[in-house]
Amino acid sequence: MSDSQVRKGLNGVISDYTSISKVMPESNSLTYRGYAVEDLVENCSFEEVIYLLWFGELPTTEQLRTFNTTGRSYRSLDAGLISLIHSLPNTCHPMDVLRTAVSYMGTFDPDPFTRDADHIRSIGHNLLAQLPMVVAMDIRRRSGEEIIAPDHNKGIASNFLSMVFGNDDGSVANSADDIRDFERSLILYAEHSFNASTFSARVISSTRSDTYSAITGAIGALKGPLHGGANEFVMHTMLDIDDPNNAADWMGKALDRKERIMGFGHRVYKNGDSRVPSMEKSMRSLAARHRGQKWVRMYESMQEVMEARTGIKPNLDFPAGPAYYMLGFPVDFFTPLFVLARVSGWTAHIVEQFENNALIRPLSAYNGVEEREVVPISERT
Repeated sequence: MSDSQVRKGLNGVISDYTSISKVMPESNSLTYRGYAVEDLVENCSFEEVIYLLWFGELPTTEQLRTFNTTGRSYRSLDAGLISLIHSLPNTCHPMDVLRTAVSYMGTFDPDPFTRDADHIRSIGHNLLAQLPMVVAMDIRRRSGEEIIAPDHNKGIASNFLSMVFGNDDGSVANSADDIRDFERSLILYAEHSFNASTFSARVISSTRSDTYSAITGAIGALKGPLHGGANEFVMHTMLDIDDPNNAADWMGKALDRKERIMGFGHRVYKNGDSRVPSMEKSMRSLAARHRGQKWVRMYESMQEVMEARTGIKPNLDFPAGPAYYMLGFPVDFFTPLFVLARVSGWTAHIVEQFENNALIRPLSAYNGVEEREVVPISERT
């Protein structure tokens, strides 16, 4: 195999078909089942988008009602899982807690190796109900707060924020606008074709392994800073800069040192990440309500320097980082928020992989030593 045939990182390699999402080259727009994500953000709930990803069409009012009733019926944490989460060290990364929780939940599946699409979707529904409770409990236990029970009358975004930031008396800490801006982020993060974590889930599924294993592997891939962990690093960078007046100078020096700055550039988008305008709109909306103009000024300054120096534009993680910070989430939990959204996309891809499966097993170009004979240990010098 010649060097010209090797594509590091599988860059530009088309490995399979998918009907779930695509970045349209003409409009540079990410579409879910043909719908531009910016249109979905403005007109749909997160639950509607999940239904779209799983079934291929947006739901009717009755279909959505049934879908929500099913999803909310899973909102009860197993006592063993609660005990397990509380046994984990507060020093571990929250993604480790999520990965462990999914593995634990998988032990209760009586038919783990099924390829039945309805069963896989039921697992996805269970995870979309359970994992927000896991993340909320993990956030609160680390600060010594009691668990807040889920509300079966609320949507995924509203219920989650209530479990994280609500009060024991049932009062709500977040405004309707906060809930909607958070929900928009979930829609934007829900799906993105054959990204690293989704491809990991499909590789695992291609072996006919179980859905819980595929989701666990996807969480492991998403944890990395070159993938899902980028939104955390964006905010850590902003917190380190601290003063918006120092942002341009910091960016200039970092670029001079040829450092990698998280939150910029994307392998797929040629003219900027089409999800950014929607997320930036929510970030600015949150800043207006939460005295966050400091982060908006820093965002604008960093963006201006990067584009002037390199022509590289922000990706979704750049506005998402400060948006999540202004909502009040601990920085280490930004990537778990990504998981809560992307479970919907992963589930759709696992179903699709099983529908027309082929074991994913690429070749490699060997560049080690040539074949040789083993010398007995007594003769080795």
